[in-house]
Amino acid sequence: MKIALIGYGKMGRTIEGFAVRRGHSVTIRIDKDNTEDIYSELFKSSDVAIEFSCPETAFHNVSTALKSGVPVVCGTTGWIDKLEEAKRLCNEQKTGFIYSSNFSLGVNIFFHINRKLAEIMKQYPDYVPTIEEIHHIHKKDAPSGTAITLAEDVLSHIGLKKWSLEKEENSLHISAVREGEVPGTHSVSYENSIDIIKISHEAKSRDGFALGAVIAAEFIKDRLGFFTMKEVLGLV
Repeated sequence: MKIALIGYGKMGRTIEGFAVRRGHSVTIRIDKDNTEDIYSELFKSSDVAIEFSCPETAFHNVSTALKSGVPVVCGTTGWIDKLEEAKRLCNEQKTGFIYSSNFSLGVNIFFHINRKLAEIMKQYPDYVPTIEEIHHIHKKDAPSGTAITLAEDVLSHIGLKKWSLEKEENSLHISAVREGEVPGTHSVSYENSIDIIKISHEAKSRDGFALGAVIAAEFIKDRLGFFTMKEVLGLV
């Protein structure tokens, strides 16, 4: 499979390593110094694009790839307000698109457990849910896309109105911490006066995100429509 990489920082290089080890080739690497190459014939000839750039450019990159007929796997967070527009474009262009706030296989299993736990905890409203996420100091968005996904899945079951970075009444509090070079730690807690129930996931490196992105690329090749990691991992 011929893969185009959009974003060639630490994550892009890690993705390339996994792609090559799984028998794929990287046909083009697009970064801040050669952004115009996304319009090149070499890019358009790729079987799939994997996009890990920054919130400011993600939608442009995804939409350009879809208009070129190149299926896209996107792991950039912080642009969720335009996701529905990207989904519509995917359907109009009759190509494939996978977005996930986190491509780690372990995190997506964690998402599944979080949904199941929230479904149970809706029966016990005296437990107050909270979410904490810890990331490296270079991460631009807060809270993380992963934390937002966790929060939205909790809110779909628990009788709270919204999530918030502040401690507000009738809201699910998310604590966003930035320190050192932490790849990503997320925890969901339910607490009452008697005890605390907590589930957590701690990434040891970027490897889990990169491997998951390559597996998603293998999945989306020759498929049409919008998918998430739930479909990729059979967790629907």
